[in-house]
Amino acid sequence: MRNIRKSVCVTVLSLVSAGLFADTKTEMKTELYKPDIPVALRAPAVPLILSDPYLSIWSPYDKLYEGNPQHWTGEEHPLIGALRVDGKTYRFMGKDAPCLSSIIADEAPSATGTKEYWKATYTFNKPEDKWTDVNYEDITWKTGKAAFGTSDMPRVGTRWETKDIWIRRSFHIEGDLSKETIILQYSHDDVFELYLNGERLVKTDYSWKNNVLLTLSEAQKKKLKKGKNVLAAHCHNTTGGAYVDFHLFKKENRHGFDTEAVQQSVNVLPTQSYYTFVCGPVELDLIFTAPLLPDDLDLISTPVNYVSYRVRSLDEKIHDVQIYMETTPQLAVNDLSQPVVSERLEKNGRVYLKTGTIEQPITQRPGDGVRIDWGYAYLTADNGKNKDLNIGDYYEMKKSFVEKGTLLPEKLSGKLVSNLSESIPVLAYTDRLEKVNKEGKTGYLMLGYDDLYSIEYFYEQRLAYWKHDGKVDIFQAFETAASNYAEVMGKCRNFDTRLTTDARKAGGDEYAELCALTYRHVIAAHKLITDREGNLLFLSKENDSNGCINTVDLTYPSAPLFLLYNPELLKGMMTPIFYYSESGRWNKPFPAHDIGTYPKANGLVYGEDMPVEEAGNMLLLAAAISEVEGNATYALKHWNTLTVWADYLVEKGLDPENQLCTDDFAGHLAHNANLSIKAILGIAGYGHIAIRAGKKAEGERYIHQAKLMAATWQSMAKDGDHYKLAFDKSGSWSQKYNIIWNEMFQWGIFDPAIMQTDIPFYLEKQNTYGLPLDSRKEYTKSDWIIWTACMAPDKDTFQKFILPIYRYANETTSRVPLSDWHDTVTGKRTGFKARSVLGAYYMKIVFDNFLNL
Repeated sequence: MRNIRKSVCVTVLSLVSAGLFADTKTEMKTELYKPDIPVALRAPAVPLILSDPYLSIWSPYDKLYEGNPQHWTGEEHPLIGALRVDGKTYRFMGKDAPCLSSIIADEAPSATGTKEYWKATYTFNKPEDKWTDVNYEDITWKTGKAAFGTSDMPRVGTRWETKDIWIRRSFHIEGDLSKETIILQYSHDDVFELYLNGERLVKTDYSWKNNVLLTLSEAQKKKLKKGKNVLAAHCHNTTGGAYVDFHLFKKENRHGFDTEAVQQSVNVLPTQSYYTFVCGPVELDLIFTAPLLPDDLDLISTPVNYVSYRVRSLDEKIHDVQIYMETTPQLAVNDLSQPVVSERLEKNGRVYLKTGTIEQPITQRPGDGVRIDWGYAYLTADNGKNKDLNIGDYYEMKKSFVEKGTLLPEKLSGKLVSNLSESIPVLAYTDRLEKVNKEGKTGYLMLGYDDLYSIEYFYEQRLAYWKHDGKVDIFQAFETAASNYAEVMGKCRNFDTRLTTDARKAGGDEYAELCALTYRHVIAAHKLITDREGNLLFLSKENDSNGCINTVDLTYPSAPLFLLYNPELLKGMMTPIFYYSESGRWNKPFPAHDIGTYPKANGLVYGEDMPVEEAGNMLLLAAAISEVEGNATYALKHWNTLTVWADYLVEKGLDPENQLCTDDFAGHLAHNANLSIKAILGIAGYGHIAIRAGKKAEGERYIHQAKLMAATWQSMAKDGDHYKLAFDKSGSWSQKYNIIWNEMFQWGIFDPAIMQTDIPFYLEKQNTYGLPLDSRKEYTKSDWIIWTACMAPDKDTFQKFILPIYRYANETTSRVPLSDWHDTVTGKRTGFKARSVLGAYYMKIVFDNFLNL
């Protein structure tokens, strides 16, 4: 009966996926610009333009116009939008940069025309108290030129390789600044504090940011005195690169978009983010669409997004309307010190704005908190006589729109070379909608990125999947996107509605909104390519936790989303790990943690192995694919490798030695009970694959072994009213999320009483923002809470685990793409952001599909 049940289960899962994509021919609905399902969740960051780890732009604000959108690393990737109505301009997106001039004499341009960086005194040794005061004696300190940082940082004038640095920058003020707007600009990596004449102006957490602007209050401005002043800063480097730079400016008058629109709503759905604004007498609807549909590998890999808009009159009158949107070459650089070249070109009757670095170091910048600096960003639009695209001066382009509703009339010819640290050109678009009534007018533009080559895969640069080995170029991709606009928008809308409906049925409104928030987040943490043999490779980047590529213990938690919607993508994450072992490049009896640092997939870079962790992960994922597909086809391609890993777990998995596991931020742990569960179920999973492959005796032997180990586990882990974190630590506890495979597939390896005991115990340990990961700390991993919650006895109990996670996402002050690692007491991010592990959130849908047969 076992095989019959699984064939039925595969049919159910297939129907769920088929249902999501059935309406491929559906015409675009009339009401395109409002979501089918309103969303109450306040996203910590709203996904705007997403395709892969490099093209990943978010708004970390409640209102789209409160600040500039950012790359997930925190660097600005500006998108600015304005609507001109009857001659009055309203800014609805981003925030145009103020025109600044230095108030400190040592920042005047040098004779060569380049900026002369400032000098300051500094020390690496903790100074005495009052080191921030104007009259503090710093004669024993060294003198150096800004910026201060490690050698990998931009414009470093003084090397800083220690944990801490203290800096004092003295300057003189002669004129009256009382009527000026004074702005502090600072960059830091990591923990930073800055003082003006002894008063603290800035105190940060451990994150790093560049070119942050802080307008001084009237009280802070009064600290500036005629004569000597001191800016004093301390920065602590937690790990990796280190950097400090800061300046004081006054704001100059300029033409810009000062009047803000009034945002009415924002709704985040799986592939689209919807905004509505009121701009005087008209309403503006704005949609950001990333067509990451999992059944269409071309769509999911093509780096082109749509920005759609509709403007309607609210007062029955006709209004003269023009819309403006822009971006900058910042989309194509890692830092502002890199010279760029921009051009306006025409291809097949369509105008494109193109920008990228001069250097073009293709795939040559591996790392975590970095941005792409090769390839080219493009902005284009649907053709139309009232549409215009141009490249020009940052302030003059806005002035032209404010005064006339048009871009600068003189079109850029040839190529414009720019140094972004001195001036930033804009890539601008306008649509002269002209007479707008209550029926409204619509349009869209497209923003995309051609990375030329995407990944260096074992020392060979590989093209993105959508290029089909060079048969398709970026211009063809844009033409296809334009031709299919209505169809794709309809597909995205249907997908969003059905996914959200399925998630709501499985886990309730709050759960559905969490799934909607995380869909693009997860998909865009990967890049889709093929190897020489044509095998699909779907390579993750370990965003904000070290930058590794194809990390196995990211693949494992992310798997539910791909088991549900396209197991081929999950195979694409596993195939490189199999290849690494089977090619002879990796010869240990367990899988590698990763295959490099993104985008270089040339072999392991992680400093320490996770033997039991990664072996259990790969075996369980292979078993899950077998369960979903109802066959052993994929596993049999790698049978010898899987056998080696299964035998390793038989020998080493029951009582793991002191080693790292996926929760490695908590450090090493021996006798890890949850890790032991993973090992035991990995062995059982191998056994079930073997039976499905016709190897009945072999399969039964491994399943029997797993059952024996599980019985021993239960006696070792039991600790009164719960089960231990580690076998040798009485009084400890941890979430046993790994047992979910046993519950979902009904393997019968572990006693159901284990989770029946632990679930009520967990509920007593919950804090305001969730269940801690274990008894060691108050922080948690929300991906694992979802898995734990799936094993609750009923929907009401499931909700008791979900609502604190929803509260965290809705209330956290950590305005980043949702972090999977947060403090359950404060609701603040402990670490990590924009990581693919949130694919784990989809486990409840998968879980229910298997059990509700």
